[in-house]
Amino acid sequence: MKIYNTLTRRKEDFLPLEEGKVRMYVCGPTVYDFIHIGNARPLVVFDTLHRFLRWQGYDVQYVVNFTDIDDKIINRANVEGVPFTDITAKYIAAFEKNAASLNLLESETIHPRATEMIEPIITFVQGLIDKGAAYDAADAVYFDVSKAKDYGKLSGKKIDDLQAGARIRVNEAKRNPLDFALWKKQKEASEPAWPSPWGAGRPGWHIECSTMSKSLLGETIDIHAGGSDLEFPHHENEIAQTETLTDHPFARYWMHNEMITVSAADGSHEKMSKSKGNFFMLKDIEASYDLILVRLWLLSAHYRSPINFSREVMEATKNGYERLMNGKHNLERLLAHNASGDMSQEEKKLVAFTEEQQTAFTDALADDLNTADALTAIYEIVRLANATLNEDSAKEAVQAVYEHLTSLLDVLGIADHSNRDNLDEKIEALIAEREAARKAKDFAKADAIRDELAAQGIQLKDTRTGVTWSRE
Repeated sequence: MKIYNTLTRRKEDFLPLEEGKVRMYVCGPTVYDFIHIGNARPLVVFDTLHRFLRWQGYDVQYVVNFTDIDDKIINRANVEGVPFTDITAKYIAAFEKNAASLNLLESETIHPRATEMIEPIITFVQGLIDKGAAYDAADAVYFDVSKAKDYGKLSGKKIDDLQAGARIRVNEAKRNPLDFALWKKQKEASEPAWPSPWGAGRPGWHIECSTMSKSLLGETIDIHAGGSDLEFPHHENEIAQTETLTDHPFARYWMHNEMITVSAADGSHEKMSKSKGNFFMLKDIEASYDLILVRLWLLSAHYRSPINFSREVMEATKNGYERLMNGKHNLERLLAHNASGDMSQEEKKLVAFTEEQQTAFTDALADDLNTADALTAIYEIVRLANATLNEDSAKEAVQAVYEHLTSLLDVLGIADHSNRDNLDEKIEALIAEREAARKAKDFAKADAIRDELAAQGIQLKDTRTGVTWSRE
């Protein structure tokens, strides 16, 4: 497998620290608001990498943190007049709902919270002070950037240029404008705080992720990932403080997804951001679209390319999803009715083609997680299966294609949210009865059953390979 490593700016062969095992950390949400589609992209992209690595046989330790103490959380709690824990509980619950709708592999994901790591954070900060790389100032304990080796190596930014462009606020306690807070001291009694050797306070943002990663995965991990907006300063500062403390590389591979754009009034594409007010919450999108469509849309482009969001692209994604699910449902229908028998030459060619597409799918994901090309392979399987298989096909052929298709869909996390499994036995019986009437050329009865099903919100579509259905 090859991964584009932001640290080296090139694709590299992926070689984990320990054979057969992968330690991976992804920066998760700051839980002060609902998730928007910009937050969703790294969650979906790296969940897919997680799934692929597991499919390839790796034992994966996968960590996605919750930042549950932060200025934004405190400000939201003050505005609403509630404890900060009420805010974090509300938005973690909302995250969990979105995660289920996006089909994230939550059962195999570790979700540490910063507030659960206060003691390890204090130990981490004290270690930096002991090494002369941090200092206790009036308002905070700061990391001394001048003590970091190769500061800027991830983002490519030069420390002299950063210093020249930085501004120091009046009465700033920092020695250097680039120094960043490791521990923020309590400003007033109502502010959330924990005891520490430097007085009551709370951790800074960067130290939280470094500590959670170190505590759960070790001093050096295989993959650290997140959105490209985190490359600087967050990930740069994580590297600085962690490698200064441990004298070891923090992460061997750094992966960053590109941002989402939206269509502007003039027809151009502009970066989505809260500051511009052009962002879309998943809870709002879900009013019109199942979030599994958001997942499919996000995987339709390479993760290192910008991707544009609009209603038009969601409608196109919906059509693609229906094509995939109809293909899957058609195979399920054939499996339920087709008899065993020898495969024809055409069916053998289809099975061989499906195996070739699975290889293409695997090769695409192994090439820096090219989900767009992986999806193309799945669509190709559905296309040829629809054209080849029918009620007279050998069950062995149908079974082989179905197993390949469902396996590949599962690797990408494209779940079947079409509610087909909720059809009750009576409706299934009516569909079967209508099929029998059509074969007997009793078209009046077949039309009457179609009308009866339509009255129940079940729309049927007759195709060359059989009937497909959807709910209104």
